[in-house]
Amino acid sequence: MDFVSPVLDVASRICNCVGGRADHLRRLPQKLNSLRAAMEKLNNVYKDVKERVEREENLEKKRTHVVGGWMERVEAMEKDVNELLDRCDEEIQKKCLGIYCSKNCRATYKLAKMVPAKMDAVAELQSEGSNFQEVAVPLPSPHVIERPLEEKPVVGLDSPFREVWRYLQDKQVGTIGIYGMGGVGKTTLLKKINNKFLQSSIKAFDIVIWVVVSRPTNLERVQETIRSRLQIPDDRWKGSEEDDKAAEICRILKTKKFVLLLDDIWEPLDLLRVGIPPLAHGNESKIVFTTRSEDVCRALSLFQAKVGEDTLNSHPDIQKLAEMVAKECKGLPLALIVIARAMASAKTPEEWERNLQKLRMYPKDVAGTENDLFSVLAFSYDCLPDEATKSCFLYCSLFPEDFPIPSEHLIQLWMGEGFLDEYDNIQEARNQGGDIIEMLNRACLLEASTTPFSRKEYSKMHDVIRDMALWLACEKGKKKNKFVVKDGIGLISAQEVKNWKDSQRISLWNNTNIEELREPPHFPNTETVLGCRTTSTFPSGFFTNMSVIRVLDFSDNETLELFPAEIGNLATLQYLNLSNTDIICLPIELKNLKKLRFLILDWMFSLEPIPNQMVSSLSSLQLFSMKSSSSRLQMDEIMLLEELEQLEHINDISIRLTNIQSVQRLFESHKLTRSTTSLSLVEYKGVNQVQLLSPSCIKELRLLWCDELEEVKIIHFEKQVVPSKFPNPQCCFNHLLSVQIHICNKLLNLNWLIHAPKLQSLHIEQCEIMEKVIEDERNDGSEIESGLSVFSRLIDLTLIALPKLESIYGRALPFPSLRGIFVFGCPRLKKLPFDSNICMSKQLEKIIGQQKWWDGLEWEDQTVMHNLTPIFSTP
Repeated sequence: MDFVSPVLDVASRICNCVGGRADHLRRLPQKLNSLRAAMEKLNNVYKDVKERVEREENLEKKRTHVVGGWMERVEAMEKDVNELLDRCDEEIQKKCLGIYCSKNCRATYKLAKMVPAKMDAVAELQSEGSNFQEVAVPLPSPHVIERPLEEKPVVGLDSPFREVWRYLQDKQVGTIGIYGMGGVGKTTLLKKINNKFLQSSIKAFDIVIWVVVSRPTNLERVQETIRSRLQIPDDRWKGSEEDDKAAEICRILKTKKFVLLLDDIWEPLDLLRVGIPPLAHGNESKIVFTTRSEDVCRALSLFQAKVGEDTLNSHPDIQKLAEMVAKECKGLPLALIVIARAMASAKTPEEWERNLQKLRMYPKDVAGTENDLFSVLAFSYDCLPDEATKSCFLYCSLFPEDFPIPSEHLIQLWMGEGFLDEYDNIQEARNQGGDIIEMLNRACLLEASTTPFSRKEYSKMHDVIRDMALWLACEKGKKKNKFVVKDGIGLISAQEVKNWKDSQRISLWNNTNIEELREPPHFPNTETVLGCRTTSTFPSGFFTNMSVIRVLDFSDNETLELFPAEIGNLATLQYLNLSNTDIICLPIELKNLKKLRFLILDWMFSLEPIPNQMVSSLSSLQLFSMKSSSSRLQMDEIMLLEELEQLEHINDISIRLTNIQSVQRLFESHKLTRSTTSLSLVEYKGVNQVQLLSPSCIKELRLLWCDELEEVKIIHFEKQVVPSKFPNPQCCFNHLLSVQIHICNKLLNLNWLIHAPKLQSLHIEQCEIMEKVIEDERNDGSEIESGLSVFSRLIDLTLIALPKLESIYGRALPFPSLRGIFVFGCPRLKKLPFDSNICMSKQLEKIIGQQKWWDGLEWEDQTVMHNLTPIFSTP
């Protein structure tokens, strides 16, 4: 009877599995597959959401609570589903009579009923995750933002710092003023106070707000800075009036215990108009501001540091003399730095004594709080080596306060003024101008600056140095209108213009206009008029009586349409810059400018063709620049080239050409080839190759909208055609600094750039079939000569919309000068030409690109990735 029990057991299970249960059990494998598929879809949504969250978190945002909770529920759901699937699979493995009968039918049936419920829950999570509009929100603004300080501390600030900090802790004190003339270290002191709040032990205030006020006071800019720190949303800000913005600022600050740090106040500031609520004892908020007066502090240590130990130790008497010079500097850090630079080369006591005597001779009786500082700083001006350098320095004061002056533009103006006339060649004069800027930088009279993704260099003047330069230019304040500088002041009256009759230089900037004049004013001594970013028109007759004028610069006046005809009668004019204006036509009277040496017509998109014989009539012309012009301009390019060739003194040409005949005419002329420094080939149609002459003096090359261009070929001066793939090394573009390629859809590579050893800037955009920037030919017997350093001078590299680009260069390169890389729309570029065996540029500041591109990069060396990740950011 032993066989009876198993049979009864099976029968019992069959009974339990009849009816609907059998159907559930039969369809269980199918349901499990559906659950697996649903869970896979949910996981894909989860991964997408997680990637979005991680990208946002890299941008200093935090995930929303809704998204965070959803992600936790998905993770829990995945665990539950996996457990359910495992249990179901286990029960199916125990089945008898196929899938219709489980050894524990009741348990299997319960599991089978759980599957649809899980599928519904999974589907609901998937739907929720697919509809997230926002996955992260900005992090709360930190209660204080660190301000950069000099590595070497400014001597003499410890005592005032302790005093200000004591007042900040005093509940009875609400407003603290820090007074001192320009250069004493007020801003540095305020930065130290700001950074003190970073210490974790100091959390007495909810927020610390830093605002630079400067002059002229701009209430809107002050409000905008505060709004940014308070994170006031756009819908409560944009389009609002000043009073409404003030009310919103006030509403928020009333709820906080704040510290407001206001730097560089020059005039009374109405805090209520800004939105700063009155300080109440119960709130304990604080306001600290800096402004100017005659207070001084000792700073001998700073002076000694800037002079240098070698000089101080060169003779035992110099240490005492250094103390005496530092005392004459009135303890001002800015003065100490500038004077110390001037004294650094003096290695004998006699030199120090003579210089000390000079320093004491400067007058001390000029009115104004800046007098002592100007007198001290004027010594550094007196130490400049020659009159040309001094004139170049004073000229910088014609630009607005805190304005970044493009060094190239500045040097051109110096040449136009005749400061660099000892050089017959434009390039030699330009090099000398660069040396002068470097000299002024070393003397701390100018500050050098650059921008990422640009090889352009800029110079700035400290506001105190600029004021001192204007004071000197105006003969130490005795002739206050000798240099007239107006920045953003609106309409100037005719009466004020009359007061400029003795001016040597007039500089008008940023929405500064002159009202109509009854009669032409007289400017018998005026040599310079800068009218940049300022006006749409000049009053009739304004330029009529300028008998000694040398320089007119109207650049960046984008609304200036009418060219004043009387300028054609300015016989002494030597420099005319109309770049980036909306001027339509040049009057025929310009033929009369026989002394004109510089004519600059860059980016004039509305300009009509230049009248025939106008350019060739400018018999003194040395520099002609027309880097771009209207796309509708149908200029006779060959005629223009022939007119330029007729000019005896021409030696610097920047020009745009549009056809092969013009390019051939350019390179047929040794004079034009030698003089062309910037060449733009635009909408170059009907040919598939460009032939460039080598050796060449071209510094800037642009290939724009050349849809049919397939390759670049090099023609040696002996007429030998050299393929572009790897040209003969003697055919170098030794002067080429900048290359821009835009919409050249048949261009495959730029192999010829391997012989541009000084290239600094490379911009490639919208070249549909380009696969490699430069091929690496080591594997086919055409190895590149080891003497050439590929991209060794490159400063910025920009690659945009290159869908097939796979390589910049076939192997790793050092890029010792590189500062920035910008990559956008290059999905196949999977590798950057870096590895840890090559020392990469220490100057590399930024890599900007899409997050998906960065995440997909392949790295042969993870060390390189870890080194570069901190400088990567998205656009």
